Amino acid sequence: MAEAYPWQDSLWQQLAGRKQHAHAYLLHGPAGIGKRALAERLMASLLCQRPTAHDACGECKSCLLLKAGSHPDNYILEPEEAEKAIKVDQVRDLVSFVVQTSQMGGRKVVLIEPVESMNVNAANALLKSLEEPSGDTVLLLVSHQTSRLLPTIKSRCVQQACPLPSEAMSLAWLAKALPDCAEEERIELLTLAAGSPLAAVNLQAQGVREQRALVVDGVKKLLKQQQSPTQLAEGWNAIPLLLLFDWFCDWSSLILRYQLTQDEEGLGLADMRKVVQYLAQKTSQDKVLGIQDWILAQRQKVMSKANLNRVLLLEALLVQWASLPTQK
Repeated sequence: MAEAYPWQDSLWQQLAGRKQHAHAYLLHGPAGIGKRALAERLMASLLCQRPTAHDACGECKSCLLLKAGSHPDNYILEPEEAEKAIKVDQVRDLVSFVVQTSQMGGRKVVLIEPVESMNVNAANALLKSLEEPSGDTVLLLVSHQTSRLLPTIKSRCVQQACPLPSEAMSLAWLAKALPDCAEEERIELLTLAAGSPLAAVNLQAQGVREQRALVVDGVKKLLKQQQSPTQLAEGWNAIPLLLLFDWFCDWSSLILRYQLTQDEEGLGLADMRKVVQYLAQKTSQDKVLGIQDWILAQRQKVMSKANLNRVLLLEALLVQWASLPTQK
């Protein structure tokens, strides 16, 4: 059975309590809040032969087949490799599944995640099935970034925003999920995960706090001219590019915020507060805006899986960062 998260309770009651279901749902929200688990729970409930008021029964033939991964009326579409696109051929296979008759005489349920990883041809191939799926078929689309979806995809679905839990709820859940971490570490992980508790657990598993310490130390050495952009770019090989761009994007925003408000409470995590404050005092606002625009443009390329030269890109970032502190 898919895990049920406490922050999804009221949304689940609303979805599970429907007498009639839409033919397509778009479940969307930030990554790391349990949208996939919600979709799997709904999928199980829709396929179950004896659903209760709240969930799939877990014991009927349909539930047992789903648990074994061999339900004939269930189809999951995702990239063949992590971080890659869903291809048009994969969607064509899905379309031929949608037009078939249900083998168990009930519904057919399709789960697509993440739907924004379909390229344009793949997305267009899906449109017909979204508009008029044959028989009693329900499509569950999971998206972490609806801004990357074709409007024609969005308009054919019932759009359902999934909630980001409150900080208190996230920390209570993380206390059980990461019992070996101190509360301070859990707060830091949740901050680094932009409030998404499942993302916080993933970051902990990939050693994000150690990675962050390495980057922060490198940035400080860069500003003191103790290490060159080239040395740092090569030394950060194991750190995901998107994570690096997220952090530099965050730091440039914090610098701007401090320049505008002089609010020492808004300097972000403790590890970079002094650096953020120093750069805010030593750099012109125009310069910070310029580097922020550049970082956002490069981050977009990283997210769209452009073929980038990693070391050169990081060198370019660090050369600009090193040039920030020029007395205003």
